[in-house]
Amino acid sequence: MKRRIILALSLLLAFKLFAQDETIYLWRNVRGMEKEPSVMFAHKPKIENNRAAVIVCPGGSYYHLDLYAEGHTTAKWFAEQGFTAFVLRYRTNQSFYTEPSMLQDIQRAIQLVRENAETYDIDPNKVGIIGYSAGGHLVAMAGEFFETHNELKKIGIETNVSLRPDYVMPIYPVVSMQDDIAHRWSRNSLLGRSKKYQTQERKDEFSLELHVPDNMPPTYIVVAEDDPIVIPENAKRLYAALEAKKIPNCRIAIYEWGKHGFGMKNNNFMKTFHWNESLKEWLIEIGVIEK
Repeated sequence: MKRRIILALSLLLAFKLFAQDETIYLWRNVRGMEKEPSVMFAHKPKIENNRAAVIVCPGGSYYHLDLYAEGHTTAKWFAEQGFTAFVLRYRTNQSFYTEPSMLQDIQRAIQLVRENAETYDIDPNKVGIIGYSAGGHLVAMAGEFFETHNELKKIGIETNVSLRPDYVMPIYPVVSMQDDIAHRWSRNSLLGRSKKYQTQERKDEFSLELHVPDNMPPTYIVVAEDDPIVIPENAKRLYAALEAKKIPNCRIAIYEWGKHGFGMKNNNFMKTFHWNESLKEWLIEIGVIEK
């Protein structure tokens, strides 16, 4: 009983610490989609508004979501830099969803943020996305597939705003579905576990190193060499593909150690490397925020 009380108090403290300013239901007014559980949790800027927005996609192997360690901690940091930050609770395989549900959710999130730019006092040309692990795959996929896989149009949603994010930040990302480096749990959750869903054609379709478009947004990748969960070659292949396409303003930050799941928590990795400060320098460099 005592342990349950401590756990309940810890969860309550976490909720208060990362309490969002608004909850946005992605599909509430879309016929046929009203019951979908996808939501965004909005965090308002904690300093002078720089009119930039970021959508945060936690990881969890496309099966569950680490909403606090990777979601709300990240949103809190961005809000402290003057961003309006949105934590996206996208659909996962834990509730039996596979693609294209996840891509539908992030494209819908981008649409809603841009369409409501005036309400949130943001610049619709400063809408970025950051994702961790499988969430890193999701944001990179959104950066690549905004023209070739318009999932909103397929379900009858027309919009005048672009679904292309202005900048993309995949952190220790899942990238490839190829057998040699794929994160199998993420692949199973995204594509479905049956062999009929994991044909080589489908593995190729969702291997993001194979599909970088000429108009890919600026991309900032972070990875640790000792990552035991997602093989670091995933991040390196994505960066090599960006380089091959000569996509401007792309970076990869490779750290000697850090493993997987460091997020923006106040851990030894953050205390040693302050990786978010290097990210901030890049955001200044590409003109998202001022010095």
